Amino acid sequence: MKIKLRYFYFLLLTLIVACSSDDVGIDEEKPTISIDYADGFPQGCSELTRGETYSFRAQTTDNLSLASYSIDIHHNFDHHTHDDQVGDCSLEDIKTAVNPLIFIENYTIDEGGTTYEINVSITIPDDVDTGDYHCAYSVTDATGWQSRTSIDIKIIE
Repeated sequence: MKIKLRYFYFLLLTLIVACSSDDVGIDEEKPTISIDYADGFPQGCSELTRGETYSFRAQTTDNLSLASYSIDIHHNFDHHTHDDQVGDCSLEDIKTAVNPLIFIENYTIDEGGTTYEINVSITIPDDVDTGDYHCAYSVTDATGWQSRTSIDIKIIE
């Protein structure tokens, strides 16, 4: 009987230890993303010249671990907005896109640290439509939380 009772207590203790939390808790914080620093680019209302190469830079942070980010550059010839848009720039007349720049790339953050500076060189093609564009940055942490920010920019001759 004593062996059965010890065996029961051993199983009960094993079950309790196996089901207890590890005090890490649930990640309830989104990562942050900012271009509001000296090297952040592009800033709101920046003008980018066709044929030029630019370093698109943003600072990201997370309380636990960063996982990935993306950059999305698309035309704003229809004057749409984004709920996360930074700033407000004067817009040209609404027009139909003929050969707009569309740049959408996803990147992995291999280090998985808590801070990371996005730094991607992008060349504006010589033959894209000039006018109003959006540059949108997005960052995702290791648990799936995501933050984003969109900036009004212009592509000029």
